[in-house]
Amino acid sequence: MIPGVLTVAGSDSGGGAGIQADLKTMLALGVHGMSVITAVTAQNSVGVQGAWELPVEAVRAQYRSVVDDIGVRAVKTGMLSSAELVETVAELIAGTDAPSVVDPVGVSKHGDALLAPSALDSVRTALLPVATVATPNLDEVAHLTGVRVESEDDLRRAAEAVLAFGPRWVVIKGGHLAGDAVDLLTDGSQEHWLRAPRHDKRHTHGTGCTLASAIASQLAKGQTVPEAVMVAKEYVTGAIAAGFALGAGIGPVHHGWNLG
Repeated sequence: MIPGVLTVAGSDSGGGAGIQADLKTMLALGVHGMSVITAVTAQNSVGVQGAWELPVEAVRAQYRSVVDDIGVRAVKTGMLSSAELVETVAELIAGTDAPSVVDPVGVSKHGDALLAPSALDSVRTALLPVATVATPNLDEVAHLTGVRVESEDDLRRAAEAVLAFGPRWVVIKGGHLAGDAVDLLTDGSQEHWLRAPRHDKRHTHGTGCTLASAIASQLAKGQTVPEAVMVAKEYVTGAIAAGFALGAGIGPVHHGWNLG
């Protein structure tokens, strides 16, 4: 049986992030990707030109349709733009017997807002408490906790602040810091520092979606959280190294780099 993984996220019409990145990642890592689309965006290499949220009933129906018939071995969340959507998805995940990876998407690679300010409280109080793994970047950490990470030394403080909201594990992504690409994975007792050489690449659209989907894919295969995150980090590092130009702006990472 090929494990099934469900992504609950927005659509990126340019194909570099969101649902499209999630499904490509899942295919590259040998699992069956399924989707619940939460929003449709008009998006390309230079930014997000528009976003339209789907009704909560449509999101719930997609989720139930997949889970009740096919079942899932892991769930991954991405763009959930409103408090109502966040709370609905959190409730659905809480009732699903599978690990969940929460990527608390706040802004796009180009700086476009993808989460209403009013939804931040719902992410803190409803979504993070049901997460097996949360994967915020440094901007998302700042919005959620007020902790600003300026150096590697601040990553532990950031992790403690996010864990206080209830996820079992957190990966604080230090990709925006200088030097090596360093991430901290912790559950509050054990720590794993994940280091990779920094690739001086402009084309990094979709890295956050890709990492979260890679973690979910490996969890669906039965790996532990530390094992899944280490494999996912390796996969994303390779995808960044192979990133390519597309359009006039920031191109995507290469999701199929490991397929030869």
